[in-house]
Amino acid sequence: MIKKIEPELIPYKEEIQDLCKNEYYKHSNGCPNYGKREGCPPNQPLIDGVLNFEKDLYIIYTQFNVGEFAERMRINHPEWSEHPRQWYNPRIWQPQARKLHGTEQAKAAKENKLTKIVSSPEAHGVNVTKLMKNIGITLKWGWPPKHIVENQEYLNNVVYLVSLGGYEFNA
Repeated sequence: MIKKIEPELIPYKEEIQDLCKNEYYKHSNGCPNYGKREGCPPNQPLIDGVLNFEKDLYIIYTQFNVGEFAERMRINHPEWSEHPRQWYNPRIWQPQARKLHGTEQAKAAKENKLTKIVSSPEAHGVNVTKLMKNIGITLKWGWPPKHIVENQEYLNNVVYLVSLGGYEFNA
């Protein structure tokens, strides 16, 4: 989905970049890329220093049904039944989701003649949870989500890949 948005809908502040240091599954010190990988905080400018807020801005997001993907993993890998977290392993589903999102980013760039797409807005201080809420989508953060086969409830398990598009200052 590609939507033109007003700058006021993009909540951002430096503290968001520090979320990368929060502990998560098998990463007690946060993301191992923090301060090391190009494009990662803390040495990234805030989003208003990357995209020109005086020109059109776009949110580009792709909904990916991770529950449907996990169900295929559950069926194809019965040996994983004691470790359902494997059905939702991001290393398995993210390439497919990123490919879909990349197609949407290319479409947005072409249709709107964008000069810059920011694939990791949180690296530039954007509160993606609030941004999505501002456009009417509430993100769920429990991971992995509960995989309920009854009534195909797992189909409610979706993730969103989110980018911002616009124009560089010299464009």
